[in-house]
Amino acid sequence: MTLIKSISGIRGTIGGAVNENLTPVNAVKFAAAYGMWLKGQNSKGSLSIILGRDARISGEMISNLVANTLTGLGINVIDIGLSTTPTVEVAVTLDNADGGIIITASHNPKEWNALKLLNGKGEFLYAVEGEKILKIAEEETFVFAEVDDLGKYEKKEGYINRHIEEVLKLNLVDIEAIKSANFKVVVDAVNSTGGIAIPALLEKLGVECIKLYCEPNGHFPHNPEPLKEHLKDISELVVKEKADFGIVVDPDVDRLAIICEDGSMFGEEYTLVACADYVLGRTKGNTVSNLSSSRALRDITLKHAGSYQASAVGEVNVVELMKTSNAIIGGEGNGGIIYPESHYGRDSLVGVVLFLSHLANAKISCKTLRKRYPDYYMSKSKIELTPQINVDGILEKIAQKFSNEKPNCIDGIKIDFEHEWVHLRKSNTEPIIRIYTESISQEKADLLAEKFIDEIKFLL
Repeated sequence: MTLIKSISGIRGTIGGAVNENLTPVNAVKFAAAYGMWLKGQNSKGSLSIILGRDARISGEMISNLVANTLTGLGINVIDIGLSTTPTVEVAVTLDNADGGIIITASHNPKEWNALKLLNGKGEFLYAVEGEKILKIAEEETFVFAEVDDLGKYEKKEGYINRHIEEVLKLNLVDIEAIKSANFKVVVDAVNSTGGIAIPALLEKLGVECIKLYCEPNGHFPHNPEPLKEHLKDISELVVKEKADFGIVVDPDVDRLAIICEDGSMFGEEYTLVACADYVLGRTKGNTVSNLSSSRALRDITLKHAGSYQASAVGEVNVVELMKTSNAIIGGEGNGGIIYPESHYGRDSLVGVVLFLSHLANAKISCKTLRKRYPDYYMSKSKIELTPQINVDGILEKIAQKFSNEKPNCIDGIKIDFEHEWVHLRKSNTEPIIRIYTESISQEKADLLAEKFIDEIKFLL
């Protein structure tokens, strides 16, 4: 049970002691800090923010605390209720709001919740902005509004449908081809808001949808991170229903994983690869992913005569590099698709329509499409941390030991070998060191991970 404060926001487990867990006191304090920062960025008198949440059991409670805190600061709140992270991002721009907050802990288990913070463009805050909010929260320099200046609170519905309408307007979404393909798809939305958004999107596209865990009640039936070991039920149901493929999203619907028609994993890393292949085949341009993402995106980008670059881990870092490199698609290898023609945020709805368009135009099975792409194999491991561990010191020693490989140190340590790589970094959202490796076989990727786990344990 823990509370993590970072430039990405505040995240923790519900209940327990103040400043050790995500308690009501911590939620109010951090919401107030965000509100004070927002007021400091704007000279106009009346500010408004979009507030949405995933289906977590604690979501309504945290959302009410945040809304009342913001109105107490004199900020107007438009509460769109059960929503998705990309829907809130889109809503900020659609309503010309000054910012947004999503109450979600993304892929974390149900006892976790968090506040994700957006600027007036519906994008995550830069590090320097996050640091200012953390400082305000620490110093508690809050000034609340007098009674005649309190903000207004308003509940509004229909934003998921508005989001779907915006997605279907994208130039490369081939609605007719998708409808003609007569796809049958199984959807696992881990009993969160993807159970509202994804079936509604598929219905608009004439796709038959078999729902699995699509009741938005916050009782996650399995670990909500869309990894192979958590997806046995949908893999079996795809085969049983003779579906064309399966769609898996995380609780806030910014990560997308695909299951092939035989129940095998398309590969979370390959969601972005397939969508990029479709986009680059029709629009020349560049791509970006983070240092922990597969080399397969680089290979596909080069095949289409584009340029590929890697950023530090974190959506805001990917977006920043996408803007400076004029990337037309990018994201993170965890199944996060960022398509600037829609907006600068990971969006599973966008990923679904691009993937459907790709498969419909290719006129091949999901499994056959996957075989078109280079085979890389990843191992994703982690080591739990304690406060006594000097993570930076450990990573520095590893960088020194492998200095001949010219490690990349912009975010932890990334060491590129000829046919494989390892990326070691301290997580921004959990008290762990992440150890990601990729190689030309699963055995080699696992062995590389074991090698560096042993290196870290030796230094501990």
